[in-house]
This record gives sequence, C-alpha cells and structure tokens, in this order.
Amino acid sequence: MFQNLLNLFFPEVCLGCSRLLLSGEKTICTACRHELPQTLHHLNPNNEAFKKFYGKVAVEHVSTFAYFEKKGLMQSMIHALKYQDMDEVGSLLGHWYAHDLKKLPIINEIDLIIPVPLHPRKMQERGYNQVSRFGRSLSEELKIPLNETLLVRNVYSKTQTKKNLLSRTEVQNKNIFDVTETQNQQGKHILLIDDVLTTGSTLEACCQALLKIPNVKISIVCMAMTK
Repeated sequence: MFQNLLNLFFPEVCLGCSRLLLSGEKTICTACRHELPQTLHHLNPNNEAFKKFYGKVAVEHVSTFAYFEKKGLMQSMIHALKYQDMDEVGSLLGHWYAHDLKKLPIINEIDLIIPVPLHPRKMQERGYNQVSRFGRSLSEELKIPLNETLLVRNVYSKTQTKKNLLSRTEVQNKNIFDVTETQNQQGKHILLIDDVLTTGSTLEACCQALLKIPNVKISIVCMAMTK
C-alpha cells in the first residue's frame, strides 16, 4: 500500500528513456532492456575480454554482460549504481547475467565469488561497494558463496573528479591489493567480479594478489566492457 502511494506521487522512470515504468518493470523498461548492447561473451571462450589478459595473468574464463558506450544505457546504469546509490542496478544486472552464465560448464567449478574491494576509507565515504549487490545476485542465482573479506585494498585512491568514470575504474599500482589468508583457500576456483572492464589493470592487480593462494584458479566476470 505504502509503495503504491510512493509510486503515485513519485513514479519510477526508466533510466534509459525516462518513460514511466510499468507494473513489473524495474530500473529500465522492457524496450530498453532489449536494446542493451550485450557482448555475448559467454558464447565464445576466446572472446575479446579474455584476450585482454593474454601474457599478463593466467585466467580460466573472462566475460562481460554488455558494452559500455559513451552516453549509452549501460553508462547511465553504471553511473546510477556507482554514484547515485542505486544498488538495485547491480542486483538487476546480476540476475540477468546469471541466466547466461548458468549455461557455462566452468561455472560449476567455481568455489567463491569475490568482488573487487574498496579501500576502507573509500567504503566509509561512499557507504557501499557498487560491485557487492551484483555479487550477491550472482551468488543467489548461481548458488555460489560470496566472500567480501578475502581480497582487500591496501591503498586509498582519492576520487579525481576531473577524470571520467572509466578513468577512475583502473589503477596502475600492482601491489594495491592483498589477500587476508591463503591456506584455507588453496586449490579453489575464484570468480572475480567488477563493474567495468577497460584496460584490465585493476583486475590484473587483483589477480596478482589472489595468485598468492597456492594452486588457485581465477575467472572474471564484469557488468560491462568498453569497446
């Protein structure tokens, strides 16, 4: 009843086209949902995202859900998730992508889902990790535990407002991440997740930290990827 009253006075609109959302629609309308520029990486193991890590770090699988295009729908969705506290975007993308990922045999080998972490100070400033809701949805749909404490970020990086969203998603310091323990995780297959894959430097740094775990395997899934 209360939600119906809220919708009456503050109707929800689509992040893509700004039209009123119909009953059953969340965040974006059905029409915009079908216009999302999906990568279909899950259909091609040797895809463009996987190739970004050639010769840099050993990974078992890499895929992203959709392309991040300037002034496109995914840009609006990621921006709302990251800077407007709309964590329902992460949940929605997680549920959508999980349906594709379930078709991959390698998903049955995954032991843990780990989001790229924020530094504790950044977490305090923002109040949430924008990747966590995506991870919780994947965990729920794929029936794989989510671990948000194994991988930590040691270096605080102040947001540089003069840089665009994509510039802020990548780091150059390869020692910026670390793992909290190694022995109990040895031999496990970890699914590392993030919001946007650009150069891959952030994820590469995360992988270097995770590779301190004996015999670990790493796969990567992101919400979006730049073309």
